[in-house]
Amino acid sequence: MSTLAGQVALVTGASKGIGAATARALAAAGAHVILVARSARELEAVEESIFAAGGSATIAPVDLAEPEGIARLAVAIGSRWDALDILVINAAVLPVLTPVWQIDQHDLTRALTLNVVATQALIAGFDRLLKKSPDARVIGVTSSVGASPRAYWGAYGATKAAFDNLLDAYAQEVRSISNVRVAIVDPGATRTAMRAKAYPGEDPASLKGPEVVADRITALVSERFDSPHRERVDPVN
Repeated sequence: MSTLAGQVALVTGASKGIGAATARALAAAGAHVILVARSARELEAVEESIFAAGGSATIAPVDLAEPEGIARLAVAIGSRWDALDILVINAAVLPVLTPVWQIDQHDLTRALTLNVVATQALIAGFDRLLKKSPDARVIGVTSSVGASPRAYWGAYGATKAAFDNLLDAYAQEVRSISNVRVAIVDPGATRTAMRAKAYPGEDPASLKGPEVVADRITALVSERFDSPHRERVDPVN
């Protein structure tokens, strides 16, 4: 399978879960995948699995909570590749689930930094390279609580609402002046570490695996869609 042959993709939060699965799926489809996360050791494990499957990848250990790190990453990638074809913004942090009046401000600030500020920094850093691609795709991995507020999820939901707003606005700004198209994907209930943290009593076997979401994202980047595009990945029957 080489539907993405010759394309360069960048995936954040690529060390585990949906990010790692998406990186593997994009590489299997022929893309060269830049793996971004904080842990070099975990990224190396994903990179090795991609190599073992015959794919191509490069690790880029970066703390996305540091905007200067994102800027340096963009410069480094721009010096090696002429364009970025696929940007998957997946990295996120889940604040403690608590009533709004009990939200810890340090916890909220950390979530806002990674889930929102880093998103804007990624767009700012890679906009030029995305616009150089003949058919660029930006995929944002969101949550239903961004659009539908839920008790005790106020902190995370607020960050995802802002995340969605940034991506939607960017899509509108570039759709008439470039080939950049933006999709916001809600993975739904998926077997990830974040899900286990939020629902500790849930049976993981009852959830779809991250590979299901990864396969849908990989298919989506090759499709034609109106930008901004939104969809939810349904459970597997």
